[in-house]
Amino acid sequence: MSSSTSTILITGCSSGFGLDTARFFLAQGWHVIATMRTPRDDLLPRSERLRVLPLDVTDATSIRQCVEAAGPIDALVNNAGIGLLAPLEGVTLDQARVLFETNTLGTMAMTQAVLPQLRQRKAGVIVNVTSSVTLKPLPLLSVYTSSKAAVNAFTESLALELAPFGIRVRLVLPGRAPETRFGDNARQRMTGEPHAAYTDFQARMFAAMRDADTPVTQARDVTEAVWRAVTDPAAPMRLPAGADALALAAA
Repeated sequence: MSSSTSTILITGCSSGFGLDTARFFLAQGWHVIATMRTPRDDLLPRSERLRVLPLDVTDATSIRQCVEAAGPIDALVNNAGIGLLAPLEGVTLDQARVLFETNTLGTMAMTQAVLPQLRQRKAGVIVNVTSSVTLKPLPLLSVYTSSKAAVNAFTESLALELAPFGIRVRLVLPGRAPETRFGDNARQRMTGEPHAAYTDFQARMFAAMRDADTPVTQARDVTEAVWRAVTDPAAPMRLPAGADALALAAA
């Protein structure tokens, strides 16, 4: 793909990995469509190659309007997602549905919306950003991990059915990234449904996560993994991103 003519649409660009990925592709000369629930023009450098569009991946009308406004794209990065750090007994089914609507069904819906144009051109790339927690079981993440593991399985199966149409599908699995707002957002969601039986256990786990002296994922690790997934036809199906994610993958 030529950066001067290629267009990428990235979901979840208001912060974290999505925002950094949008900046990176813009710096490489790509046309970037950065989407977010509430568009902000002050987050990214001003450029004729940048468009910021509203998108709620849980809303069919929002998806349709965004894809129509975007026009032809060469790559889709499904990055939008929300976190949930809680024991299963502290999660209501309504909370679980919201999580799956965004992380799992949102990814499927966006992919389904852009597939017709990619299939007709017999070209394009779809990159789904999940998480390295799918590589190793961890407590307090059963619902969140399930929502991301489902995307892993979806992606790997989808890659097989789209290969005959010249469409590549890849996975990026980031590790823990304290500098993003994900951890704080997840903790805020968890506190909405406290469960007394797990209070001490949760406190110990949060302290261990906060104080862990282990390698973590930097935003640049993820952007570089997404870049490789998009631009390198020889990139593997799964690309762990970050020192901790690479360690989990190796283990």
